[in-house]
Amino acid sequence: MENTVTDIDLQGEAEWEAFDAPALVGETLRFVSGDQTGNRFRMRYYRNLDRDLVARVWFGPVTEGPPGHAHGGSMAAVLDEVLGLAAWAAGYPIVVGNLNVSFKQLLPIQTVVQVNTRIESAKGRKVLVHGEIHSLDGTVFAAGECLCITINKEKISGGAES
Repeated sequence: MENTVTDIDLQGEAEWEAFDAPALVGETLRFVSGDQTGNRFRMRYYRNLDRDLVARVWFGPVTEGPPGHAHGGSMAAVLDEVLGLAAWAAGYPIVVGNLNVSFKQLLPIQTVVQVNTRIESAKGRKVLVHGEIHSLDGTVFAAGECLCITINKEKISGGAES
């Protein structure tokens, strides 16, 4: 049986405000951020001084793709959640319409990284969000751009309807 890692520091910067971003979209168990004790992902959300959403994320051993490194799909899943929640945190109820990810470097597993986000534009129903996964010393592992489409919150809160 695989041992669970317990000593992971996801503390943000002193001037950041802790923020429960997943609560913006309901109390369901999230694929990425839902298990704070397992060996997949662990993460905490913050708002920086500019009020942008920032996440500290640990990529656990079960995110492995290339030996010793995170699978690209795990990095894309993190960007999907964090960039989508950045739009929600900025007041836009959305679903992701398109996510483009550029992989820059291999990300070693069992590493804490940071995801910075920025709302690039909001026109009509389209919200464009940019983000990067990078080491705490600045090495960029992946960059993402997310085209989000605003939705009616009531439409999704009641489940799928035709």
